[in-house]
Amino acid sequence: MTPTRDTVLLDVDGTLADSTYHHALAWSRSFAHFDLTPPLWRVHRAIGMGGDKLVAVVTDDDVEARFGDDLRARWEQEYSHILDEVGLLDGARDLVLMLRKRGLRVALASSGKKRFTDHVIELLDLPDDALSTVTTSDDAEQSKPAPDILEVALRQAGGERAILVGDTSYDVASAARMGAPCVAVRSGGFGVQELRDAGAVLIVDGPQDLLTADWDALCRAEPPEGADEPQEPLPH
Repeated sequence: MTPTRDTVLLDVDGTLADSTYHHALAWSRSFAHFDLTPPLWRVHRAIGMGGDKLVAVVTDDDVEARFGDDLRARWEQEYSHILDEVGLLDGARDLVLMLRKRGLRVALASSGKKRFTDHVIELLDLPDDALSTVTTSDDAEQSKPAPDILEVALRQAGGERAILVGDTSYDVASAARMGAPCVAVRSGGFGVQELRDAGAVLIVDGPQDLLTADWDALCRAEPPEGADEPQEPLPH
């Protein structure tokens, strides 16, 4: 029998927090500040990977070389301006509490900045023992779809085998690269078929739907073959 998984890693933006489009808007405003005008749909399609990769994917390597650090700094400013508008998705807090009640370790594993993740934790208003650990972009060299953040989260949580809940194909790939399956929520704006093609083992609309999921079966799941290869986000 396949050994069960003892740790659930939760992505934050687009998974627990309804923040995907706030991030897209903040990035769009950052690009505009430097007279760069990639269409907003391209920006949205890259949300979910870290800012270390997003600039080159949305534009090109030349823009990254010339403006990358300045764009990331400006995005942080722009997102800060609208941070108070970010709220939780339905069922986010209940999902964490339900998983803990089942005896699973629960860790947040975000590609975002620590202070933005802290805002979501404040909104969750969880008991002190609800989260085993929280990791952000500050805790890993590479962001998703690299598995670094997830591996750090699993290690710090004290777990042995994990399952990830995320909202993008980058989440699916990063989980598979550490041998973990990924449950996908649609609240980040990715489509059912592309999440299925990426290799998500379950696809639901949002965290509320996961309260009644078969977690015994999910914790025995394995990532499908090929899930460790991220889908092409933005064909040029």
